[in-house]
Amino acid sequence: MEKNWIIKSQGPEAEVLALSRSLGINKVLANLLVQRGIHTFDGAKAFFRPQLSQLHDPFLMKDMEVAVSRIMTAIDHKEDVLIYGDYDVDGTTAVALVYSFLKDHLNQVYSYIPDRYSEGYGVSKKGIDFAAEKGCRLIIALDCGIKAVDKVDYARTKGIDFIICDHHTPGDKLPDAVAVLDPKRADCSYPFEELSGCGVGFKLIQALALKMELDLDAITHFLDLVVVSIASDIVSINGENRVLAHFGLQTLAKSPRIGLQAIKNVAQLNNREMTIEDIIFKIGPRLNAAGRMESGNTAVGLLVSEEMEEAMSISKNINLINTERRDVDASITRQAVEMIQKDKLLQDQKSTVLYNPDWHKGVIGIVASRLMEHYYRPTVVLTRSNGMATGSARSVNGFDLYQAIESCSDLLENFGGHKYAAGLTMKISNIKHFTKRFEEYINEHVDTDQLIPVVEIDTELQLSDIDEKFVRVLNQFSPFGPENTAPVFLTENVSDNGMGKRVGAAGDHLRLNLVQEENPFKVFTAIAFQQGKQFDKITQGKSFDIVYSVEENEYRGRRSTQLNIKDLKFD
Repeated sequence: MEKNWIIKSQGPEAEVLALSRSLGINKVLANLLVQRGIHTFDGAKAFFRPQLSQLHDPFLMKDMEVAVSRIMTAIDHKEDVLIYGDYDVDGTTAVALVYSFLKDHLNQVYSYIPDRYSEGYGVSKKGIDFAAEKGCRLIIALDCGIKAVDKVDYARTKGIDFIICDHHTPGDKLPDAVAVLDPKRADCSYPFEELSGCGVGFKLIQALALKMELDLDAITHFLDLVVVSIASDIVSINGENRVLAHFGLQTLAKSPRIGLQAIKNVAQLNNREMTIEDIIFKIGPRLNAAGRMESGNTAVGLLVSEEMEEAMSISKNINLINTERRDVDASITRQAVEMIQKDKLLQDQKSTVLYNPDWHKGVIGIVASRLMEHYYRPTVVLTRSNGMATGSARSVNGFDLYQAIESCSDLLENFGGHKYAAGLTMKISNIKHFTKRFEEYINEHVDTDQLIPVVEIDTELQLSDIDEKFVRVLNQFSPFGPENTAPVFLTENVSDNGMGKRVGAAGDHLRLNLVQEENPFKVFTAIAFQQGKQFDKITQGKSFDIVYSVEENEYRGRRSTQLNIKDLKFD
């Protein structure tokens, strides 16, 4: 699929030059900083050298004082408490975090993850009934609950209080809970809105630690869980999340909890620094697989495990579950693509809405993501569960999917999510009406350009600018993620020195050795995924333009600089 290349606005030349001189770095790197809102030496120092002191006061969050007071009452009165969370990685890490902190302070702490199939997303009556059976007087809901108005009312009839820790967009009415911690509340003045669900849980235990007069060191070991949630839930990695992710990656590399060490073992991630990509592609999918294919309680059990033998047993089982998950989502993706290929109307629309009652509920979010990437348009994938059509939605860059789904809310039983990802449930009889209304909304609100994949380019770069110092400074821009993506560069008129080749089982990818005419003796190794079709042109010696990121590749203990090509075009 053809992609649009868009070069971001460059920083003012005088400002870039001044920052370049004060930091002793070249203008390309200084421009990257200015593009990220960093204009001074002190700002760059704070960016390159995150400190735990940069974390915000948790009591700035609306209702935090009330939440802490209620938990302290539970501690003083030796109440039993239920920690309730969603079944994805963000929810299970959040439950593991708050459970692990409170179990040393409360009489009895229970954890609860709803069943994806029988209970669905969010707070369930079954979970509340479980709390009542155990004699719990308080439920702390994590990564869910912001729309659980009726469920919180139901809990009150059972004599159970609620504290909600969520990061999703609230509805018109907040639940009547003891405390609702959500930085996206309209009346919350907390300085950073983009915390993960586990991140909100961390702010709760940070506040509790302050109340208990504990040192920050008493909770920093939980940051391995927080960074796993940040990466897996694809929240922005700027502001406070950058600090949490920075120290979380260090903890994950050097002293992870036993459960995460076990996952690292089965994912072969030992004896190395950790990256956000390691979590996204290796740790997160394994933890998610438990909730997708069986039960999120398996993931929580692993994350709170205190014995390596037990943790390794759970991890090996999760690894097998993840293999099954990959097979299932590949099969469903093939079926979905075939549905579109056989339907001219589906091919011509600006949105995709697919329903198959036999598809596995646990993987339809992954399938929606794959279809969105392939056809590049807002996508909803639905299956049957508990007599309803339930599903996941994904969106293209710049288009607010949540608003599109909200416009069809009269057809839905419930929905929730973010700008680019959402979940929804409707009566099966409403699928046809929803499909029509959703397509009409997309037609009215989406720009044609938004349906063409975009490669956003930070700036132009000559290959000769890439030296050891450049790579060393560039690495300090990490951790990368939304709002701080790995810089993408444009270099024109490169060619392969004749040593390039197709790689991959089907020859779909390219490994190239690139040079520029200005310095033909300086060769850069490059990898270009899904560009095998360009090989014949490249071997003819034609020059081409590339957009790419610069990364370090480690092989057998040796590190080398590699260009990761996002796209290439011939003149």
